[in-house]
Amino acid sequence: MPNPTDIKPPFTRETAIRKVQAAEDGWNSRNPEKVSLAYSIDSEWRNRDTFVKGRNQIVEFLTGKWEKELDYRLTKQLWAFTENRIAVRFQYEYHDADGNWFRAYGNENWEFDDNGLMRRREASINDYVINESKRKFHWQLGPRPNGDAGLKEHIK
Repeated sequence: MPNPTDIKPPFTRETAIRKVQAAEDGWNSRNPEKVSLAYSIDSEWRNRDTFVKGRNQIVEFLTGKWEKELDYRLTKQLWAFTENRIAVRFQYEYHDADGNWFRAYGNENWEFDDNGLMRRREASINDYVINESKRKFHWQLGPRPNGDAGLKEHIK
């Protein structure tokens, strides 16, 4: 995962795509402390109906998330960008402790500070129950392999 401050605004299409890939790789690591370093110290989130502020709350939130969302695999795709904002769409799959599988669909809006750290994240997410046989994301845990097409192939 690139250092969060390596990709700074103003974004071009190329740097926005790299920023999205870096975020996807970070979240697929399922390492809350490492992921939190991509966010400003006072970053503000809205994640569904949960509001989070600051890196400590980000770590707490992500720790709880990945304790419940097992075998989590995420793919993101750039939707739009401006100088310091990026919008993405994403899907991820996980199962709960009882073995029930889910696919989550969502959109995020991101705003970055001048150092390339995300200072605002707003996420709207819907979960959909799936049978294990309907899973789309089968790569080894960790970053999505380079050969996987991501949402382009899996959007249906």
